[in-house]
Amino acid sequence: MEQIKVVIAGPRGRMGREAVKLAEETPHFTLAGALDRRNGGSKLSEIGEGFSSEARIYEDIKECLFETNPDVLIDLTTPETGMYHAKTALEAGVRPVVGTTGFSEEDLKELRELAESRGLGAIIAPNFAVGAVLMMKFSQLAAKFFPDVEIIEQHHDRKLDAPSGTGLKTAEMISEIREEKQQGHPDEKETLEGARGASYNGIRIHSVRLPGLVAHQEVLFGGEGQTLKIRHDSYDRKSFMSGVRLSAEQVMKIETLVYGLENIIE
Repeated sequence: MEQIKVVIAGPRGRMGREAVKLAEETPHFTLAGALDRRNGGSKLSEIGEGFSSEARIYEDIKECLFETNPDVLIDLTTPETGMYHAKTALEAGVRPVVGTTGFSEEDLKELRELAESRGLGAIIAPNFAVGAVLMMKFSQLAAKFFPDVEIIEQHHDRKLDAPSGTGLKTAEMISEIREEKQQGHPDEKETLEGARGASYNGIRIHSVRLPGLVAHQEVLFGGEGQTLKIRHDSYDRKSFMSGVRLSAEQVMKIETLVYGLENIIE
């Protein structure tokens, strides 16, 4: 397989550490550099995270992309930083793979137009776990037969956005084939604000944040005399790495923005 030169943003984060190990262990990946808020000028092997790579750490993305000339930027930081990094990468002729959530429709439109104008691929994935993507696809299928549905997503207590990108993406996918409807009793009243969760086209989304969790989601469907539950659990961030690898490979073959791993899984 053709070599892919990658730069990883956020190497000290929990996802970033796994991505560095992925790049180190994947024969057709070359780790050209890393972007970090500190440790500029150091090598990855020198920052005490168990890395063996001698790739240099940069604090400025433009300097990093100019000096390393990578094929792909893998960004696992925050929505604000991810948007800036993705835009800067495309402007520099580098294909971004972004694993943060919280992008607005305006953000996605801007990045799609930029990618297509440069003839470059870009992938933004709310969830890189293949099992989570299948959970979303199965839920979309089930919604054809069970229009009454609620989503419970559970994540670690360091997660900033709620609902999660996966929870919101699931609701969006279900809404593509489900007519909007309000669920529950038409006269229901919250005696405590927020008790029924957020609403997306009538789909209720409930967010749980607790230490000890990683990433978990259950989609509950109700029908007359029956319920259907579709659930996915990530117990370790290694579960996301197969999707990161697939995205870095597939982004080399496209010339537009793809939002969601389900669009590249065959």
